[in-house]
Amino acid sequence: MTTLLIVDGANVVGSVPDGWWRDRRGAAERLRDGLAGLAEAGVPGRPGPLEIVLVVEGAARGVGSISGVRVDEAPGSGDDRIVELVAGSPDRPRLVVTADRELRRRVTELGAEVTGPRTVRPAP
Repeated sequence: MTTLLIVDGANVVGSVPDGWWRDRRGAAERLRDGLAGLAEAGVPGRPGPLEIVLVVEGAARGVGSISGVRVDEAPGSGDDRIVELVAGSPDRPRLVVTADRELRRRVTELGAEVTGPRTVRPAP
């Protein structure tokens, strides 16, 4: 069964101090573009294919989906939307990419696994 890889866009973008705060939408687009190749290649410990969902919020809204990456705009809290996505897919493997401690707790309680931002965005 294909793993659902859910990426906490704000947390992953914020993990590298590359000026993302000047253009949050552009930073989210760059992350989205970088994730596209992982849909087939997979990530460490999870070979492809993967279904990738990038959750964006706030100023990053308006980023469109591309082949291999579905962008999900959180209507409110990105963390709450990620929890909803995890809860909505209980019968499949789910891997959430975030360093947020509270979000990690919430999704693991629902049976998801968690990995850090460097899994999808290596440090420069």
